[in-house]
Amino acid sequence: MLKHRGFPGRLPGTDFQFTIRRANPRGVTAIVRRERHADRRPADRRADLGFIQALWEQFGEEPFERGNLDAGRLSWLFGREVLPAEDPFDPEDYDALLRIDADLARTTFPEIFL
Repeated sequence: MLKHRGFPGRLPGTDFQFTIRRANPRGVTAIVRRERHADRRPADRRADLGFIQALWEQFGEEPFERGNLDAGRLSWLFGREVLPAEDPFDPEDYDALLRIDADLARTTFPEIFL
């Protein structure tokens, strides 16, 4: 499992996790698309914003390996702002490649692209 050096481990001042420390010994947690409803808590929205901003600053539009990025946090963005960069895509592989859909990310989170 690739560890993304320099990537923030969590949203500053909160317990919202962005990375994991080690591989799960019981198996890799799958990335699944989670629905973001309009009534989500403001803290959850800030966590999404902080995570996509960290992804953008670290990788930009280039494909990146899932590595030690938290599957739960990725799942909130997966299928929208974060897309598979390979076909076939294995959601249970630490080596799976992902990419940011820059156009949708600019629309959803315009404040990080100022």
